[in-house]
Amino acid sequence: MDGFDLKPDRKPRAKASASAVFWNLMTVVVLLSTICLAAYFVTIYNHPTSPLNPFQPQALPTVFATITPTITPIQLEPTWTATLTLEPSATRTSAPTWTLLPALITPTITDTPSASDTPLPGPTETPLPSQTVGSSLVKTSITYQAASSIHPGTGCDWLGVGGKVLDSSGQGLPFQSIQVGGFLNGAKQGPHITLSGSASAYGPGGYEVVLGNQTIASSQSMWIQLFNDKGTMLTDRIYFDTYTDCSKNLVMIVFSLTK
Repeated sequence: MDGFDLKPDRKPRAKASASAVFWNLMTVVVLLSTICLAAYFVTIYNHPTSPLNPFQPQALPTVFATITPTITPIQLEPTWTATLTLEPSATRTSAPTWTLLPALITPTITDTPSASDTPLPGPTETPLPSQTVGSSLVKTSITYQAASSIHPGTGCDWLGVGGKVLDSSGQGLPFQSIQVGGFLNGAKQGPHITLSGSASAYGPGGYEVVLGNQTIASSQSMWIQLFNDKGTMLTDRIYFDTYTDCSKNLVMIVFSLTK
């Protein structure tokens, strides 16, 4: 074997070289493909609506724009001047100022009860079912009628005084003070105080004072007196009768101012 000249085998090297070139080429192709694919995905990611994207995203709905209202302040005219307008309202109407006679002025209008309180004597004349008492300021009309004319169904189970206060033009005058007091069957009554205009059943300026739930006869032991809205006395105590007759259990007293 020493006589043989061994030479290197060239063919296997050639095969190995061709194989290496092939795999190198394949590596380059894969790298280029990877780069292209990455560039493709980056392009699709940044521009999803690109024609290269086979899966186009759905178009977003168009936002409907509405007109936003704006407030336009009202400009006042250069010559506009603010004025205060008072709306008329129902207010208490003061009665005219009366000039009272010295004989009509008393130091107080409060009836103070005492152990010896007895009815004051009334006029000496016999009262009639209808009478008129007056002064220079107020005329007073006294009549009698059945209470059922104002309060249906009461019959004889009611006794009281009602009426109204009229001004000099015959119109109802509200907010005038009426006091009713005296004695019935020996029992002291009141004084009961009410205002004109508080009982609409008697018309404008109407008033009412209930004295009991049964008819009682009395002679000049009950009285009524009128004051204006300032507490000034307009009449003296005016005495009246009451009856057991059911057709006269409502004493109608109308005050008419003459000035």
